[in-house]
Amino acid sequence: MSTPVRLADLTTLHLGGPAPALSEAHTADDVKRIVGQADHTGTGVLVLGGGSNLVVADAGIDVPVVRIAIKGVRVEPATGSGPARVTIGAGENWDEVVAQLTADGFGALAPLSGIPGSSGATPVQNVGAYGTEIAEMLHSVTLYDRPSGAIFSAPAADLQLRYRSSTLRGTQRGVITDITLELTRGPVVVKYAELARTLGVQPGALAPAQRVREAVLDLRRAKGMVLDPADPDTRSVGSFFTNPILDADQLARTDRAIRDRLGTEASYPRYPVPDEPARAGRVKLSAAWLIERAGFTKGHPGPGGRVSISGKHTLALVNRGGTTADLLALAAQIRDGVEAAFGVRLEPEPMLIGVQLPG
Repeated sequence: MSTPVRLADLTTLHLGGPAPALSEAHTADDVKRIVGQADHTGTGVLVLGGGSNLVVADAGIDVPVVRIAIKGVRVEPATGSGPARVTIGAGENWDEVVAQLTADGFGALAPLSGIPGSSGATPVQNVGAYGTEIAEMLHSVTLYDRPSGAIFSAPAADLQLRYRSSTLRGTQRGVITDITLELTRGPVVVKYAELARTLGVQPGALAPAQRVREAVLDLRRAKGMVLDPADPDTRSVGSFFTNPILDADQLARTDRAIRDRLGTEASYPRYPVPDEPARAGRVKLSAAWLIERAGFTKGHPGPGGRVSISGKHTLALVNRGGTTADLLALAAQIRDGVEAAFGVRLEPEPMLIGVQLPG
């Protein structure tokens, strides 16, 4: 049954105007029927998961919303020394799945603890945290292909997963109905320096899966990155900007700008980007570092103080009773300030629905 809906009630930002109708898809056939009908009639449709990565216009949207509510976690045991295959319904809450599978001994998932949203959204932007990305374990997805109307299994390679990117991100090509991961039981290789320090081990060491999950949740809570109704700093989409990736020429210009602004001895975090050979040598910088050095501190207010940078994490923009327009004005101010200071133009990580950043 379809009913009108206020999108602010369905997003972690608690922002967004009305949509004319909301329905739920509990099976892949539901997705095909509801989305296919919208495509056939030309009404359009917004496909929604957990609402953790959406910035929606204050005026709302004029198309109906379908929320993906496909459940189920099925473990296909390993054969021999190979990995188990775990198929997860696209509507499952991602962190609840991580908690369940980590408790079952699948340690590789533990660094991805505390990430809000639905399981089906994880491959779309290749979610990652603390040195781990979904690309490392994704085997395949079941996809409803909107142009053809077919439902089929697509191997992970077809999605071309890269840093916060896939062939599905920013398109309306298809809807994921389930994902299949390849996982092995065992401890976690701790790759990320901050996590290693928290655990008291060296990067590259092994740590028990449950201990890693608890440490990741503690780190994320300290940054306002675990949803908590009692913590206003969690009323966000998590990181608003992606870490910029620069080629050699861009890095040289930014390096000069950093030293001009902060002194010739200035150092800054930079990370290699594993990529195809044709684009080798690119470097990832820290968006949070750039934002802070451009003069935007934790708690920096936006228009009227109705939105702000989180008091816990510079990458999170928080709704404190404002509007989407307020949030985007703050985001544009930060983007423009970083570009003026360092010549780097930050890009938003969430999907912008019915809006765009000013300028």
